[in-house]
Amino acid sequence: MRHMLIRRFAAFVLVASLALIVSYVSTAQNQPGFTVDDMLDVVNYGVADVSDDGRWVAATGATLRDRIGIDNTRFGDPSYIAPSNAEVLVIDTQTGRTRKLFSDKRQVRQLKWSADGNRLAMLVLKGEVFEPVIWERSSGNLQTIKLPQSKSAAENSDLLWTPSGDKLLIALRPDEWRKQAHQRFEAETRATVVSHSSKEPFLAWDDLRRMSAVRTVAAYDLKTGETQELIAQAKLNTYNLSEDGSLIAYQEDITKKTDYDVIFGSDNQVMIKTLSGSRTSGEARVLIKSTKGFSLVWSRDGRHYAYAKDGNLFTGSVDDKEARQISGKKDEKTEPVKDDANNKDAEKNKEKERFSAVRLSAKGDWLIASNKEGLWLVDANSGAREIFLKMNEEDKEAPRYQVLELNGDDIYLSYASRTKWERGLVKYNRTTRQMADLIKDSRIYSNLRLSKDGSTFIFSVAEGNRPSDLFTADSEFKNIRRLTDSNPQLKNRRLSRTELVSYLDVDGTRSYGVLYYPIDYEPGKKYPTVFNIYEQFFDDTFQGTINVLTANGYAVVQPSVNLEQGFPGEAWVKGVTAAANKLIEMGVADPERLGVQGTSYGGYATNLLITQTNRFKAAINISGKVNMVSFYTDSPRLGVRNIHAPEKSQDRIGATLWQQPQKYIAHSAIMFADRIKTPLLLMTGDQDHNVPARQAMEMYYALRRLGKEVAWVSYTNGGHGMPTTTVEEVRDYHKRILAWYDDHLKGDLKKKAEEAKTQGQER
Repeated sequence: MRHMLIRRFAAFVLVASLALIVSYVSTAQNQPGFTVDDMLDVVNYGVADVSDDGRWVAATGATLRDRIGIDNTRFGDPSYIAPSNAEVLVIDTQTGRTRKLFSDKRQVRQLKWSADGNRLAMLVLKGEVFEPVIWERSSGNLQTIKLPQSKSAAENSDLLWTPSGDKLLIALRPDEWRKQAHQRFEAETRATVVSHSSKEPFLAWDDLRRMSAVRTVAAYDLKTGETQELIAQAKLNTYNLSEDGSLIAYQEDITKKTDYDVIFGSDNQVMIKTLSGSRTSGEARVLIKSTKGFSLVWSRDGRHYAYAKDGNLFTGSVDDKEARQISGKKDEKTEPVKDDANNKDAEKNKEKERFSAVRLSAKGDWLIASNKEGLWLVDANSGAREIFLKMNEEDKEAPRYQVLELNGDDIYLSYASRTKWERGLVKYNRTTRQMADLIKDSRIYSNLRLSKDGSTFIFSVAEGNRPSDLFTADSEFKNIRRLTDSNPQLKNRRLSRTELVSYLDVDGTRSYGVLYYPIDYEPGKKYPTVFNIYEQFFDDTFQGTINVLTANGYAVVQPSVNLEQGFPGEAWVKGVTAAANKLIEMGVADPERLGVQGTSYGGYATNLLITQTNRFKAAINISGKVNMVSFYTDSPRLGVRNIHAPEKSQDRIGATLWQQPQKYIAHSAIMFADRIKTPLLLMTGDQDHNVPARQAMEMYYALRRLGKEVAWVSYTNGGHGMPTTTVEEVRDYHKRILAWYDDHLKGDLKKKAEEAKTQGQER
């Protein structure tokens, strides 16, 4: 009898459990999918600053809706401030209590805690200018700083507190600057006659952009309300206050002409000025005459620096007359390398001696440097070094590490596997020479910050295909606490699950892609599949448009490709088609219902891909170029960007148009438009000054002339990528994407469903 009762009870528990599971699954299936309106309201929290003791976090929370209303016609106008409102919060990391600083959302920048954590400075937009505001934590009061007459805060100002917290450093501009900057912009865009000449040292738009660097730096005294000028008006790129407040270092732009070697490149001289009670004492002196070809890494005390130039490491201090070279041979002349095995080995060994400066210790006595072999600890005086983390640059499947924070002898690094979804944080100790895992799992960790006293971490965590939230932990990551619940509304929405997909491209190279399943996925059923392409993909991050597609019955794949210098156009046909084969092999993708799309460089890739294969039944090029020749000197508002991209960076041609014209032609989809059989949707913004809409216009009229299926949608006020001028444009953009795929990837299914429905009614 007793055993019978036990069996009956067990059966009851099993039935009840199954009922709960069925109920849960039924509830989940009844939940609506992700919509465009959901996407508009997804909140993303960011950490603006952390108090020195780690107790207080200044954070902002914003949505896509908060950025609606941009005026793309003013792209390149230094006086224009695009909308970007946010909720401003202060979070107590000990209690989790959250305080809103304003009753509504505001546009804020440069939030900065005083050393004692009692005051929070920020720039708050009022009208067309930013005002410096101080929030007092103990009272909750907000105080707007009164600036000198005819002066306003520069929108790109850094806010720096003196160690005592009685003064705040702010970058200022004369009110006249806004008028002059806008007049310069109007002269380029609205004047009846616009004249340019090669005798001018700068390209017009490059010169206009540089107006943003015009600033003075002043110290505001909280007690007296007085403002003291520390640095006279000049083109200032950066400025830093030493930890003890005794001096200020700044970089003054001394660029003589437009730089074609670096996008938005500049040359700066580093200046030092001694302070006495936040007042300058004496003239500024030159510390470094030119920063051409390198970037400085500063110690936390603000008195020591390091940099790498031509692969050699240099260190110095504010007390030195010049930097000292601590690696490589001095005045080494580069000789032509003969093309034989011995010289190739010598060249490889020489490459191992090329370093980059990564991070300098708090007092500047040691630094972290990197080269092709890994990460090194280097004595800042002698140059003695030892490798502490081997990372062979040629091993594409070895984990990736990145130095995030230093705390005494502890070095904190992010960790990410390149063969599976395993991510986290590790710690290396200089004294013990031991590496320890602090946390490793499948979640995505980002934006990690350590408080100045080394007690508290603040960081973002996201589950796969979910928005992130803010968390805090102690220095050993043993007390992890959640600080925000950013999107509770998504608990009532079905989001697709993800999978890391591995495949071999045509060359036999291992590649990875991210698969986002349709929300109603059933094993064994084949789905229309969209390939969203660009360059490399690995992490299953949350993306709104992808979730809109998966909510409407599409599988979405983000495949990685291996781009080769000089021949980048081959990568997509080798990699994307291999990824398609993998998805078909998995039984997920219907081989007759494949779509492909991309934005910007991905749009360019999409258009080039469909000139090489007919496997895709629908394609969408969003803001992508189609003609490398006409694009080469286009987009003047971006200066030399479009010239630099094929010559030295993303487009990977590796030569000028006149050196290798055949490669520019070979990588221009417009030249092979006659081969396109895939129906193509072109989406552009008339005010896109990155990839002008006339690129799509070329392809549209070419395909019309050739009798191909093509559609072109251009948003009159739109910019680069998805239009964000109005909410209606965002909705229209997604509606058109879905309609294009529905017509070309689901059209037959819809027709059959309608026919079946009609036949059923006739019966």
